[in-house]
Amino acid sequence: MVDPGARHGPFPGRLAAKRIAAYAAATGDETPAVLAGEAVPAVFPAILAFDAQGAARADVPAAAWRQASGAVHGEHDIVLHRGLIPDEPLDTWSRICAVRTTRAGTQVVLHIEQFDGHGTMAVEQWWTTLLIGLHAASSAAAAMRRLTNCSSGMASSVTANVGSMPDDHRLPDSARDKFIGSATQHVGVDVAHRYAEVSGDCSAHHFDIDAARATGFDFLFTHGLCTMAICAHRLLGLAGVGDPGQVRRVAVRFASPTPLGADLTVNAYGINERSLAFEASCNGATVITHGRLEL
Repeated sequence: MVDPGARHGPFPGRLAAKRIAAYAAATGDETPAVLAGEAVPAVFPAILAFDAQGAARADVPAAAWRQASGAVHGEHDIVLHRGLIPDEPLDTWSRICAVRTTRAGTQVVLHIEQFDGHGTMAVEQWWTTLLIGLHAASSAAAAMRRLTNCSSGMASSVTANVGSMPDDHRLPDSARDKFIGSATQHVGVDVAHRYAEVSGDCSAHHFDIDAARATGFDFLFTHGLCTMAICAHRLLGLAGVGDPGQVRRVAVRFASPTPLGADLTVNAYGINERSLAFEASCNGATVITHGRLEL
């Protein structure tokens, strides 16, 4: 049996300059500092977390995967404790930090920590997977509660909320009165292939229409983290910020996949002088809600 809250790692990685250049090309990032190899895009550390994410996901009981009707990447939150340096090493650790029950199913929240060569934390991430249709009363959900040392008697709206969690990032209603602007980027039909080559995420639904239909969509689509990266650098452009090292947080809720060969539009709203809220849409459908970028 896996110990509750088991921590996995370290998984060694590096902010390799050549990989950053390929990542920038795949996501359409034309930030001069990034193209010059002088800065690291704020969402880039996510592609160093896949092995750690897989190790923590393996702690989810097999019964949970069987009883769920599907699984989607529901939310992602990245907190950067300092500006990142091209070519520096990052060691990644992961664990399940929370299990929550919603109307749609059960959210499994992973806490991912990334440390530099001096052992100092540089990045934290919270990676939320929604197990669709898995509800509090099931035996699998009860087993997941035990992973986080959570009593089964807790309210079903939050069956577990253990460990450090990021601040809320819901879009404030008041921010809609402070529209900053919008930016649009075309998502080419080759973007999924290019992003997969640099990230290592080769999930079939990005390339095979039958696999995409099996997940409920009648089109091929790019990776959620690719969409998140596009939004981040487009927001910096709207804010007039040329150094992604100024970003301290990027958080999103994934509402729908971004189709290949379509235009992605990001709408930015002001919260305060250091924070932007945003949403993104494609072909009339919202793909990202409750986005937040903090400087």
